[in-house]
Formats: sequence, structure tokens, C-alpha cells
Amino acid sequence: MQVQVTMLSLVCTVCSNSMRVQATAQMHGLRRVAAHSRSYVVAQASGGRASAAVVQSEKLSQASGSSNKAMDLQPPRGTRDFYPEEMALRNWLFGKMRETAIQHAFEEYDAPVLENEDLYIRKAGEDVTQQLYSMEDRSGRRLSLRPEMTPSLARMVLAKRQGLAYPLKWFSIPQCWRYERMTRGRRREHYQWNLDVWGVQGLTAEVELLSAAVSFMGSVGLTSEDVGIKLSTRAVLSELLTSLGVAEEKFASTCVLVDKLDKLPEEDVRAALLEQGLPVDSAQKLLSTLAITDFTELEVAMGSSSPAVQELKQLFELAEAYGLAEWLVLDLSVVRGLAYYTGVVFEGFDRTGELRAIFGGGRYDKLLGTFGGDDLAAAGFGFGDAVIVELLRMKGLLPDFTTGVSDTVLVGMQDEALRPQAMAASRALRDAGLKVDLVLEPKKMKWIFKHADRTRAQYVVLLAPREIQEGMIRIKNMANGEQEDVPVAELPMVLAGKMAKAEA
Repeated sequence: MQVQVTMLSLVCTVCSNSMRVQATAQMHGLRRVAAHSRSYVVAQASGGRASAAVVQSEKLSQASGSSNKAMDLQPPRGTRDFYPEEMALRNWLFGKMRETAIQHAFEEYDAPVLENEDLYIRKAGEDVTQQLYSMEDRSGRRLSLRPEMTPSLARMVLAKRQGLAYPLKWFSIPQCWRYERMTRGRRREHYQWNLDVWGVQGLTAEVELLSAAVSFMGSVGLTSEDVGIKLSTRAVLSELLTSLGVAEEKFASTCVLVDKLDKLPEEDVRAALLEQGLPVDSAQKLLSTLAITDFTELEVAMGSSSPAVQELKQLFELAEAYGLAEWLVLDLSVVRGLAYYTGVVFEGFDRTGELRAIFGGGRYDKLLGTFGGDDLAAAGFGFGDAVIVELLRMKGLLPDFTTGVSDTVLVGMQDEALRPQAMAASRALRDAGLKVDLVLEPKKMKWIFKHADRTRAQYVVLLAPREIQEGMIRIKNMANGEQEDVPVAELPMVLAGKMAKAEA
């Protein structure tokens, strides 16, 4: 009995001391001691997992001020949700891109959307280096969401360079991210169709890329009256700057400024060139030469033996042999802002002038050298999804995915007891290659046919007790209302035949 009293006294003493310690801690503002104790107790009770959740929940409640605060239902600024209709459009567009690439014998590849940040940091002061979505992981590594695909491709080629068979003809449709000012057809998140050719020194690589771009535009209903392609070579700018005495180290930054000619007034570009140190008369000669759109005038300005002029003339001759001449425009102001371009550059544009560049690309033979490898001839283009969709919408060329008969078969039943048979019929139809929508809940016939109209089903397969007892299933053509009963075993063959005939 005395032992029990002694133990009880000890417990009370501990509790009393604990209370005094806690009170003292509160007096001194050390509430974190109590918080730590609560987390420790929860961790002891649940193996440590619950404590993190409790602490996180408390922090979120304190940050929001109320657990009932309404959630912002909009996606982050500059990004998009793809509901089924938008997804159908995206799949259609990407399907056209893939078909074109495959017709030109390009192979598809992909890479992580998250890359090391230094893959994109270059010397030229390019806009892209200021537009990165960058972050640091828990190990202190600097990472970035990719703003473009070409550096990732270069990294991949460099990693397996010795084992690759050249020429490489690769394509991808990556999601890219740039924190930039949004305008019509320009978002902070977009998809971009990339085609690249590696290991080809001559201009045939560029012409092959141009052929693919033109083929794609034709496949979506665009013509040379809708879209033009500006062509130039950075060799023009290089020759001009050399003749004007501009230092080589200023070449890349001058390209960035010249690339803004279609975005800013010429006077603003002139002022930027002067600020960079270009003399007034040199800036004038540079801008006036870049405004030339005729080969005869260009030969007068630069000389008929100019390597840049010869390169452009050969490029136009090859493009004409490919049947592309009506799409092409000589435009020396096109230099593309990225520093890694080394030769021919091109840019697709909306001939009405309402939209920004539709696509762009060129030759970049020295990109691998910037990553520490030996240079390798390469050319490619990027074709964004946002601008082309805007153009197709302007021209009334977007498919309507909300009307017309789909290729879906709807399977329904009059009695829920027939669900096993309906499921078996659905599987048999899917095994035959058909797209099948099975009614998932008990529904009346009125609802089933309304759902068929809503989903634009081509046929309804209906299971009824009497027909099933006779080994038959009813099918209804939703376009003309015709109905017929077919043997259960023959359903896949009959329906597949009917739908194939309708497609033909």
C-alpha cells in the first residue's frame, strides 16, 4: 500500500513539474516546445507518418485562414485544360503532324520535361534565358522546365553519338514552358512539333524540312495563299557585320536585336544597335540591306560572288525542284533569336499579318560544341500548336468534333439481369476492333437512346429478354433508324461489316 502511495506521489510530482515547465515555456514565448511535443506524441502513436500530415495540415490552415476557402478553379496563368473536345482537336492536330513526319521517314523520340538549368543558359543574352521556369531540388540541383526541345535532343545525340546511324531524322511533339508575355497564339505552356536532321552538311536537309512543313499545312487545308515561308541565311548578317567592322563577339547579340524587326518598330531596333556600339552609318547600311527582297538587288549590295548569296540561290533552286517555290519569300531580316543557328534560317508566317510566326527553324551545326562535344551538322524546326490552331480557326478549317456520327457502338439492356450477356457482347465487339460504350447503370430505353444521340453513336446494340431467349440481339442504325435482329454469335462480324461499309 505504501509503495502504491509512493508511486502515485511520484507521478503527481512529475505531472506537476511538467505543468510548471510548460507554463514557464509559454511565459517565455517558447510555444514551439509544446508543438514539438505534440508532433512527437503523434509520431510515437503512428510510426511518424501522421506527424508530417498533422503539421502540414496546421500550416495550410494557418496560411489560408480558413479550411472552407473556395478553390481557384482556373489553371495557372498561361496554361490550358484540355476537356474532351479540346483533347479531340489536339489529337487530330498531333495526328496530322505525326503522319507528315512518318511520310518523310522521321522517327519519334522524347525526353524529360525537366532538365538541368545550365542546358539552357547561353552567352548571347537570349530572351529564353530570362523566361525559364527554374527551381532547385532537395539536393541543390538547379533544374528547369524545358523552354524548347533542341538542347535536349543535342544532349541525347551527344550521349550516344558513336552508336547512332547517320543521317538522323527524328521528330517529337514536346510540351514546352516559357514565362513570357502572353499574346494571341502565345502561351506560357505549349506543345511544339519538332523535326530535326543530323549529319547532313548540304542544303538538302533544310529543303526536306521545308517539304515536311508544307506537306503538313496542305494536310490541314492551308495553301500558299494562307501561309508563306521567309527564307534567309545568317551568313548574310555575318558578311555584313564583318564588312562593317563589328566584333565577332557581338554577332549573337546583334542577331537577337535583328530578330525583333518584325516585333518592334525599326527605329527601336536602330536605337538598340546604336546603344550596342554600332556606328550610325553602319546601322543604316545593315538595316537597308536586310530590307532587300530581290536577288538582283542583293547581288548589287553584296556582290554576285558572295557565299551567302550563292547559298540562298541554291536553296531556292532546290526548293523549286521540290515544288515549294510558291510558298517561299526572300526575307533577310529573318535571323531567329537563338544563338545556336549558324546558317539557313526560315520562318512560316500568316500572309494576312494578323498572327505571329507560325513556325521557325534553320541550321545549327555548332550546337554540340557548346556542350563540350565535337560539332555535328544539324538542321531543324519547331512548329507550335497555339498559332496554327488560331490560323485554322481564322480560316474556318478546324474540324467540328461535336457533330456528325462517331464510330461508337452503344450497348444497352432492357433488364439489368442481362448485364452479364451485355458485358460478353461488349467484349466480343471490342475484340473485333470496334469502339464500344457499355451502359453502366440500370437505365430506361428512353435514356439509352438519348445517350446514343448525345454521344453520336453510330449503332445501338440492345439486349432484351425475349430476343436473348431466342439467341438473338437487336441492332439499330442511329442514322436511319433501321433495326434488325442478328444471332448473338454473329454480332461482331455483322456489325463490323456494317461499319466498314459505312466508312467506305
